[in-house]
Amino acid sequence: MRLPGLNMQILLGAALGVLIGFWLQSLGSESAAVQPVLYASNLIGGIFIDLLKMILIPLVFMSIAVGIANLQGSGDMHRVWKLSLAYFVLTMMIAVFIAMLFSNIFRPGEGMQIAMFADAMQGFHSEQLTLSQFFQQFMQRLFVNPFAAMAQGNVLAVVIFALFVGIALVMGGERYRNIHKLLQELLDLTMRVVGWIMVIAPIGILALLIKLTATQDVAMFESLGKFVGVVLGTTLLHGIVVLPLVLYLFTGMTPLRFFRGGREAIITALATSSSAATLPVTMRCVEKNLGVRSDVAGFVAPLGATINMDGTALYEAAAALFIANLVGIELNLIQQMVVFLTAMIAAMGAPGIPSAGMVTMVMVLQSVGLPAEAIAILLPIDRALDTFRTAVNVEGDMIGSLVVEKLVPQRQ
Repeated sequence: MRLPGLNMQILLGAALGVLIGFWLQSLGSESAAVQPVLYASNLIGGIFIDLLKMILIPLVFMSIAVGIANLQGSGDMHRVWKLSLAYFVLTMMIAVFIAMLFSNIFRPGEGMQIAMFADAMQGFHSEQLTLSQFFQQFMQRLFVNPFAAMAQGNVLAVVIFALFVGIALVMGGERYRNIHKLLQELLDLTMRVVGWIMVIAPIGILALLIKLTATQDVAMFESLGKFVGVVLGTTLLHGIVVLPLVLYLFTGMTPLRFFRGGREAIITALATSSSAATLPVTMRCVEKNLGVRSDVAGFVAPLGATINMDGTALYEAAAALFIANLVGIELNLIQQMVVFLTAMIAAMGAPGIPSAGMVTMVMVLQSVGLPAEAIAILLPIDRALDTFRTAVNVEGDMIGSLVVEKLVPQRQ
């Protein structure tokens, strides 16, 4: 009997994980069957995540360094760099605009009683960050010892170091040709390991989704239903309509063809809530399934996993307006523009890990004088919402690779 393809296995694993998770939730935490299944799911899902993290840093370093060397060799590096940044900023601006537009129309949080969340807010303590302090911390993350950055999983610092190495390879020309070839071979070797890890992806995603759906607080979802609806609605609008429209306008590729080629990465992002952990799968989809050149994919996708956070920016802007409505503060146009810009900056500085948006949410709130403690209100629902915004982040990285390649055709 022939097994279904990897795409179908991942889809079946995701669907089965959600069904089992809701079934365990219906049994209640006291049931004897729940804890062993949750333990096994946590163990298996953790191993899958650890395998992706294991390969992440080598993949990021070598793909960017080799990608720059290959692109610059053909005179295309500067165009790819500029187009990538332009795409990232444009799509992020659209995402934040959509979030703020619908938040102003539906006004989630208005009329709710803040007292219902008093216990959560009293028990939460957040680090107070001004815009200047956040910017200082963000800049300090860029230039660090590369070996320390690799050991600590500091993806942004690894990206910066890889940029320097790639540029040095270009400037050295023939002198560093052997190093360039070695890095290319190591990149090919790394992608082979990624292929091995993907063999267990259906089981890993099954386990992760069992844990996710079985441990959510349904009562909190109901009390924050309007906000959840706005965030999910705008996130899906951006991911299903806006980004595919951008793809079609620039490349002519249909959304159906794109989702067929990229669904492995999107489903992995849903399960892991980490664009960084999903990066090996993203690279595989972009190159193998969607046919993007390795030099373009090796530059755009890792850089996008670090700074291209459409879903995160969208969520932070919507959450800021939700909290403003909740505490009875009416934000004027200038304050909303501050939220707009700060949400983009904060999202670009957020690490590609689960619930990364919560790390930088404090800065967005404080930029317009909202109470940082109100972030506790969002904690019970953040993990579930994070799955969808991470999927949109990863989708944006893949579409960015396709758009940039189309605008920078390969030279003969």
